[in-house]
Amino acid sequence: MPEPIRVVIVDDHDMVRSGLSVFLESFPDLELAGEAANGVEAVRLCSRVKPDVVLMDLVMPEMDGVAATQAIRQANPQIQVIALTSFAEDQLVEHALRAGAIGYLLKNISIDDLANAIRAAAKGKPTLAPEAFRSLMEVAGRPVVSDYELTGREREILQLLAEGLNNTQIAERLVLGRATVKTHVSNILSKLGVTNRVEAASFALQHNLVTRSSGCPSC
Repeated sequence: MPEPIRVVIVDDHDMVRSGLSVFLESFPDLELAGEAANGVEAVRLCSRVKPDVVLMDLVMPEMDGVAATQAIRQANPQIQVIALTSFAEDQLVEHALRAGAIGYLLKNISIDDLANAIRAAAKGKPTLAPEAFRSLMEVAGRPVVSDYELTGREREILQLLAEGLNNTQIAERLVLGRATVKTHVSNILSKLGVTNRVEAASFALQHNLVTRSSGCPSC
């Protein structure tokens, strides 16, 4: 008889973890390898127990599931991660898959379908919830806007913003007035569809709008 598939459960809700633990006990070919309540715990746990598959919630404190997925996959590429969440927003689906998740499922999935998804993931085969698949198709069907219509100056400022410089430092570096820099930053946030500087830096790095620098706190 083959070894059972070892699974780590990551979710910040105790009841969800408890329910998933009971679910795993229903299948002799699946085994609970550990539980974590947030992304930080998940990364540490996976480095220690080396599971086959991780069931990863995405919205959690301290470190979210996308960041945790990326960290786990970078350190242990043999570990497969299934995003198991209540949400199927376009960006969340895209970011989870970009981070290395092999599957994206919603928490209303049946236990048999979840078991099959875990088995598929252990073999390197992806599984997507229909809602997640539709979200990806919508993203794929949208027109691509080159560089998000950023001007040359806005790209310069975005690069410095991603390196962690504040408006005053950017103004000094580019010999611009602080009010001018503030206006450019506001335009950048609007064009990228983000609400703050941290989100702008993260978005820019994910979409290769800036180059990675040793001085960048997000790199």
